[in-house]
Formats: sequence, structure tokens, C-alpha cells
Amino acid sequence: MGYNLKGSLLEVCDCEVLCPCWIGEDPDNGKCQSALAYQFDKGTIDGIDVAGLTLAIACFIPGNVLAGNWRACVYVDERATDAQMNALLSVFKGEKGGPIADLAKLIGEVVSVERANITFDVKEGRGTLKIGDSIHAEMEPYRGPTGEPTKLVESIFSTIPGSPAYVAKASTYRSTQPALGIKLDLQNHNAIQGHFAFEG
Repeated sequence: MGYNLKGSLLEVCDCEVLCPCWIGEDPDNGKCQSALAYQFDKGTIDGIDVAGLTLAIACFIPGNVLAGNWRACVYVDERATDAQMNALLSVFKGEKGGPIADLAKLIGEVVSVERANITFDVKEGRGTLKIGDSIHAEMEPYRGPTGEPTKLVESIFSTIPGSPAYVAKASTYRSTQPALGIKLDLQNHNAIQGHFAFEG
């Protein structure tokens, strides 16, 4: 039956603005330490409704983003039933094909999978992402002369393939991921917002 997912993305990392990974260049610090979350406004996976849920990933990218070998901790919305959690994980492991499978191929090791209380909130362009006690980010897109968000399109890498990304800045990005060797407390680093429509 496959999947059909629509919703919003919030993403933040320790690169400067704009993160070079999105255009296929090496990350600013030689590595990229990121967190991203997908909120599903609408969606089904093999007939299982996942609307209203969020899945988040903390990543350690050891070099060029396209070279893969990422290490990741996956967080599933604590409100998800076992069936919903298994369905979401099957998609994000690449088992259901489609655009998310291409992204999953870059992950060399999933270090952990756990449920978490995830806050995903966007109001008037300002995004807040909280994952349990381990990640907290506040971000806002850059805007052009008309007031519309600045868009990145046709980038060689994207966590929302097929959709424009809004270039943003995180006023705050805190992340503690002992399993990935990540401990960050940063201000004014790269962030991305966007919307997605995935089918597979």
C-alpha cells in the first residue's frame, strides 16, 4: 500500500548559515551535528494513520553529507501507538522506498530508537523544536524584500526532496547526545524550515 505523508520540517545544525551540506560541500567544522524533525499534518503508511505525530532524528555526519556513514538517534513521538511507531520506522529505515529511502541510505548506523516527548511548533515563521530533555532549538527564516521566506531550491542534498527549503537561523541550539558524542550549546547557527509531500 505504501505511504503518503505531508507536513513540515524543522532542522538545525552546528554549521554556519547556510549549511554547506545542502549544496554538497563539506561541513564548516569538518563534521555536521544536526537535529531534524518531521511533523505529519496528514499521512498514512500501509493504511495506518500517522497524522498529528512527529518523528525526529539527531545525526552525527562525519564528513561530506553525500558520503554517508551518518550515525543517528531516532526519536518517535511518545503518543504513537506501537503500530504507528513501527510504520514510521519502516518508512525512515528505507523499507518502503520513495524519497525517504534515498535519505535512509546515508545513515550507516542507527545508534538508538526511543520514544520521546517532542514539541514541534511554528508560529508566524518562528519554529521551536524540543526533543525530550536532549534537544532545544529556536529558529526563524530569513526573509526577502517582500517579507516572504528566503527559499533554497534545486539543492543537490535535501531532507525534504522535491520541496523548497526556507533558509533560517537558530537563535538557540542545545543538544546533548552522549551516544553520538554530541554536546552543543550554540547561538545563531544554521537552521532550515520547510514543507514536504512524500509518496512511496
